[in-house]
Amino acid sequence: MVTRRTDPVAGRSALAEWASAPEAAQRAVLAPAVRHTLEAFAEEFPGGAVEVRVPPYAAVQAIAGSRHTRGTPPAVVETDAATWLELVTGALDWADALAAGRVRASGERSDLAELLPLPEPRRVVRTARDQGER
Repeated sequence: MVTRRTDPVAGRSALAEWASAPEAAQRAVLAPAVRHTLEAFAEEFPGGAVEVRVPPYAAVQAIAGSRHTRGTPPAVVETDAATWLELVTGALDWADALAAGRVRASGERSDLAELLPLPEPRRVVRTARDQGER
């Protein structure tokens, strides 16, 4: 079970703000948006087989399988904030991110293609962009 540390309302608000101007997003927006979506990912896919890292903002363990407790985990996915938010909201395809070198993924179960995007972050971004066009 994932313990949420990010206020979901603040996380969704930051995600919506990021959606309105992704290139201009600063740490005050990126940090809660990334943390919120990482927590949502770990909640949706509980476990400890894969560590998903978005430095310097956060990392979570997710996906069922063998759990590690010390050292480097058997499977790691690491990316930057912009790439993670694009992946989790459906703006970027997993295969395209890998091909462009925007994601580093190693180990068993580190292919997140079938798990992304997440419905809730995708909905938040779609709504924010629709409202911005009005």
